[in-house]
Amino acid sequence: MGEDYKGYIFKITGGNDQQGFAMKQGIMKNGRARILFKKKGSLFNPKRTGYRRRRSVRGCITGPDLAVISLKVMKKGDKEITGCTDKEIPNRLFKKRKNKIAAVFGLDKKKDNVCKYVAKREIKRNDKTHYKAPKVQRLITEKRLRRKKLIKREKADRYKTSKEEAAKYEKLISQYVKEKKAARTADAKDKADAKAATKK
Repeated sequence: MGEDYKGYIFKITGGNDQQGFAMKQGIMKNGRARILFKKKGSLFNPKRTGYRRRRSVRGCITGPDLAVISLKVMKKGDKEITGCTDKEIPNRLFKKRKNKIAAVFGLDKKKDNVCKYVAKREIKRNDKTHYKAPKVQRLITEKRLRRKKLIKREKADRYKTSKEEAAKYEKLISQYVKEKKAARTADAKDKADAKAATKK
C-alpha cells in the first residue's frame, strides 16, 4: 500500500468488484459465484417465509478485480493517515441501555447516574447552543418504583375485593338454597296434611 501505511495492520471488512457486486464472508473464491439464499442474512432479505433466491456475490478472497475495499485499522503505524487517524471523530451514536452503559464505563448500577455518560450532540441555533441526548432505556427511577408499587397495591386490592365478592356470593347462594329447601319441605308437609285430611 506504500510507505505512508508502514506499520499499519488492517482488517478487511468488505468490498465491491468493478460491477458493484459485494464481497460475502464464507465464499472462498477469488471471483464471483451464484449462491442460492434461503434465509435472512447479509445481502439477502426475504420478503416472505420460504422465499429463496439465487444471487451473484463476490468471494471473500481479494483480487485485482476489486474496485472498493473496506478496511478497519487494527494497529496504528508510524505515520498519521490524513483525514483518518490525524483527527478524532466522535461517536455520534452510543449505547442506550442502562446496563450496557454501566458495563462500558465500569459504573456502579445503584449509585452512579448513568444519564451523564450518554453520547450528546451539540446543536447550534443562532447564538444559542443546545445539547441533544438519547433517552436511557430500562432506567429504574423513583417514578418507576412508585408506579410499580402502585401497580402491586392495585393488584393486591383487586385480589382482596374479588375474594370478598366471591365469599359474599357463596353466602348468598347457600342462603338461597336453604330457603328453597325450607320452602320445598313446607310445601311437602302442607300436601301431606291436605291428603290426610281428605282421607278422614
